[in-house]
Amino acid sequence: MGNFKRDLSRSCLWGEYLLIFVCVGSREYQFNRLLKEIDRLIEKGQITDEVFGQIGQSDYIPKNFEYTNFLSNKEFKNMQQQSNLIISHGGTGALISSLKMGKQVISVPRLEKYNEHIDNHQLQISQVLTDQGYLLQVLNIKDLINKIIEIDKNPINKNFKSNSKILDIILEYIERINK
Repeated sequence: MGNFKRDLSRSCLWGEYLLIFVCVGSREYQFNRLLKEIDRLIEKGQITDEVFGQIGQSDYIPKNFEYTNFLSNKEFKNMQQQSNLIISHGGTGALISSLKMGKQVISVPRLEKYNEHIDNHQLQISQVLTDQGYLLQVLNIKDLINKIIEIDKNPINKNFKSNSKILDIILEYIERINK
């Protein structure tokens, strides 16, 4: 866990205490771009609620929020359940499991041009879920705060359900290997 602690605040989001869970996955790629922006937004006072990050293989060390590199499957699900808002990389497992829990989700897909992944498949997954109205997507990292404000003012109330047999098979497989 990171060693930074700060006073917890009350959020205007949903009128209650808010925990923002930032998850970047466990692949061998860094996701410094997202972590730096979260740190910057906290430092500027634009995010005032508790943030906890699962930072994976990133080499950027957050200064303004608690973090750990990795979580067990049980710990990860627990963080999802405790969170009011999940800011996630565009990995299928993290996005779908968050949506199935009925969480508010902002997806920031890892992009090849920043050496965050080998291709842009996370962009495609995230775009489909955005187009279907299940989550908000951030392509330009400077738009993250605007998406946080947008989801605050207009929470997504669409229950997740898959219309794809292929997606259902993938989700069942992910759930089986994560038990």
